[in-house]
Amino acid sequence: MTEAAWSTSWFQTGVDNMTMQAWRGVEAQHVVSTMRLVDSAEEQQVLEQMLEGSKPPLPDMKSQKHYLLSTPFRYRPQHPSRFRRAGTLGVWYGSEELYAACAEVAYWRHRFILDSVPLSKTELLTEHTFFQAEVSGTAIDLMSPPWVKSHATWTHGSDYAETHALADAAKDMGVQWICYESVRAPGRRCAAVLDVDALEMGNQGFMQQTWHCRATRESVSMVRQTERYDWPF
Repeated sequence: MTEAAWSTSWFQTGVDNMTMQAWRGVEAQHVVSTMRLVDSAEEQQVLEQMLEGSKPPLPDMKSQKHYLLSTPFRYRPQHPSRFRRAGTLGVWYGSEELYAACAEVAYWRHRFILDSVPLSKTELLTEHTFFQAEVSGTAIDLMSPPWVKSHATWTHGSDYAETHALADAAKDMGVQWICYESVRAPGRRCAAVLDVDALEMGNQGFMQQTWHCRATRESVSMVRQTERYDWPF
């Protein structure tokens, strides 16, 4: 992209307070990985405390958050995502519909297979925890005017140049989160949370589901009891 298809002047009319109940999926290895190294719950607690001390500091927060909400804001992943440049502090991504959250996990599982030569001829089996959180705060909605005029820019399959520039501008303007259309599940609404204070677990407590993922170069499947989603690639 050689020229921005949007204007910072849109922040004058295109910012509002918004709320979304959003699903997010994380690989369920945060407990299993340490359980393999210890013989008791007491030992695991000690190990978890040691690991916590070696991690980057938590972000500044007005109130304490569940670790599944705050964790993305303490790391600097070296690969870029739609609204985060490589090497910068993370963004919390979620989807209004569970299907869209599964689709996002499926896409990145497939990318992992493609980028891992030893896995190119096999299948990858993983377990994922999907949980729901409340996103609330100052936001821009890329699916509504004036932002929707640049729909093609926000939904490009691989070019994140303009979405990165938009996120930078949004942070400068005090925007806490961005509502956008899922590229992996078109038509569904997603949230890119820039400010950890825009996140809460919600009045209904910690709602979660466990899904199993099977990923190969040709397809990805997400399964939970009798529910199943499939994506051919």
